Amino acid sequence: MTNSFVIIVPARSGSTRLPNKPLAMINGRSVISRIIDLANSSNASNVYIATDSDEIKDHCESHGANVVMTSANHISGMDRVAEAAKILDLSPEIPILNLQGDEPFMPVQIINQLPLILSTDTPISTACIKFSDSMDFSSPHEVKVVRSLSKKAMYFSRAIIPNSFIAEHKNYLKHLGIYAYTNETLQHLSTLKPTVNEQSEKLEQLRFLDNGFNIFVKEFKCEAPIGIDTPQDLEAAIIFAKKND
Repeated sequence: MTNSFVIIVPARSGSTRLPNKPLAMINGRSVISRIIDLANSSNASNVYIATDSDEIKDHCESHGANVVMTSANHISGMDRVAEAAKILDLSPEIPILNLQGDEPFMPVQIINQLPLILSTDTPISTACIKFSDSMDFSSPHEVKVVRSLSKKAMYFSRAIIPNSFIAEHKNYLKHLGIYAYTNETLQHLSTLKPTVNEQSEKLEQLRFLDNGFNIFVKEFKCEAPIGIDTPQDLEAAIIFAKKND
């Protein structure tokens, strides 16, 4: 597996809970401009923004980013990334890091490491961290993952898994929504239809497991990065940025 990888960031304007989310401002800088700076600080050989919005395109290009215009009909960020990879005519074996357009605080160490741990046996990689005292592991908004001894994903859920009669947060792993895969694997994944488990949990990665793809889940020792999905998330991100910028 090559050490070279590219980052493709899916960014759309049609979020229902936080409209035009990529252009929302965090302490004087847009969400997407922070993503661009984060991606450019990584070891990626190239960084691309995949969007269906002319406004987002113009904004990203004003920050020096390479932009790929994609369909407005995609139902997931992964599908948008897959289309962008096709348009760019990337080689089948190149690792692609899908950095979501609402994760401006994702640790760069995660970005740099996930593409390097792909293998023939585990063609998809993702990240997790241990739950801390300050995190509500019972919340359905916090996605949990269970791994095998070989660190392969066994299941992802919004429920508390594995079940414990004496529940303590230290027994649980929080999944972080970031993925690496080869372009060949990505293109295959984008052809798969939603599965019953995926639709029940509203978790796209269950489609991968249901279709027999192994996912390597690497644990990182870091704070949970703030993802921007709601106005409340945006306010929390603003407070965080004012302390850390």
